[in-house]
Amino acid sequence: QVRLKESGGGLVQIGGSLSLSCVASGLGFDTSAMGWFRQGPGTEREYVGAISRNGETTSFADSVKGRFTISRDNAKNTLTLQMNNLKSEDTAVYYCAARPGYFAGVVPTNSAGYTDWGQGTQVTVSS
Repeated sequence: QVRLKESGGGLVQIGGSLSLSCVASGLGFDTSAMGWFRQGPGTEREYVGAISRNGETTSFADSVKGRFTISRDNAKNTLTLQMNNLKSEDTAVYYCAARPGYFAGVVPTNSAGYTDWGQGTQVTVSS
């Protein structure tokens, strides 16, 4: 099991940037596909993006493509979500998720594909 802890959330203005981190503990980070999801007020949890176990593949939802990037440092058990040009509709609780032992070079793109979840960090984008 991979234990996950997000940080870096906060209040940011429209058009601003924010970087979220997810630190993993336990076994298996370096063999895990990692994903980011978010849940806004009154909405279901939605896929934001993901990165494969070695970082060679990334995937993003259309709503964030070109604005968000994902990276990972397997030596530090850390996953990062860099969010630029933030919009009010990006306001949500952001969760990182892990799928230990996933296939190299590919990523799950829905919540059912992940087994371990963090508790989330709030991002609020306001004018």
